[in-house]
Amino acid sequence: MMSLLTTPHMATADTPAFNDPSPQRYKLQARASEIDPAAGQHPEIGFVFEQDGKPQDIQNASVDTRVAPRGKLMIWLMGNSEGLAQRVNSYGIHAIQVHYANKWFGTLCQPKPKDGQARGNVRLEAAIGKDVSDELDIPNADSMMERSRQFLIWLAKENPQGNWDQFLSDDRKTVRWDKVIIAGSSHGSTTAARFAIHQKVDRVVMLCGPRDQDQDWQSLPSQTPSNRFFGFSHVLDGGWKGNHYCRSWEMLGLHQHGEIVNVDNASPPYQNSRRLISAADVGGDANKAHSSVTPGGASPKNKQGDLLFDPVWKYLFTHPVDQVGNAAPKDPGCKVSER
Repeated sequence: MMSLLTTPHMATADTPAFNDPSPQRYKLQARASEIDPAAGQHPEIGFVFEQDGKPQDIQNASVDTRVAPRGKLMIWLMGNSEGLAQRVNSYGIHAIQVHYANKWFGTLCQPKPKDGQARGNVRLEAAIGKDVSDELDIPNADSMMERSRQFLIWLAKENPQGNWDQFLSDDRKTVRWDKVIIAGSSHGSTTAARFAIHQKVDRVVMLCGPRDQDQDWQSLPSQTPSNRFFGFSHVLDGGWKGNHYCRSWEMLGLHQHGEIVNVDNASPPYQNSRRLISAADVGGDANKAHSSVTPGGASPKNKQGDLLFDPVWKYLFTHPVDQVGNAAPKDPGCKVSER
């Protein structure tokens, strides 16, 4: 199989080169409850430290010091994806996956959200730990932002070879969000988009999402410019067939940066588009289609046995944000409202 390592790129003054006598790919784990004594649980939404005797708050990190660093950190907002972490590391990107309140979906905003911001407010509170929703109470210590900061402080101490300090402010009180690629799949990609509207980040990568088809938060003024959002979905995914993803993409303004491009019939840089789709063979299985856009067992392979979407993932995470496609009109058929 082809190596994931890519052609080296040069580090810059703001991106310190690794000083590692034994260059390698490091994988680290730590429990949020052990890193930060202030971390708490919220069992009412399934946000717990242990379940059925198994720890639930394990957080994952990885970096490859054999690859010239880009000075970017991917924060992944779903369950750990080793396949994706391997790939972003091979691009020179650090990666962490944190334990945050992401199991509320199906519990809150039921049977229907009270308004067009309700789901978005729950997502935002889980991400930032401030009281923006009346349906849950997530303090700062349990937010995605704070758990990311605490994890980075721990990583800087435990793995100095990885230069994790560069993603923290000099006083370590904040994450340097200008260096962060916030990413997720499905439910996680939707929260990633909502967070990036609130907090400017370097880039947003949205796999099989965003959804929230009964919400309007996607049209809020965004701190992260629309050219920094990248989406990718399979056309057999129920979220695509129901127009949910295309609707969110348009509300986020991604049509301003190019047509929807089918990656099956195109090559990087995919007309510099921010809206990518595929109709690759997944056996007609909508669930497999949903998972296929993240590296893993459901993702289709080429005749050589390599994952078909490898060029797509590299594009999503490394394509220069200032290179955009020609603006496209909105699709009048891409509308849905289930509120």
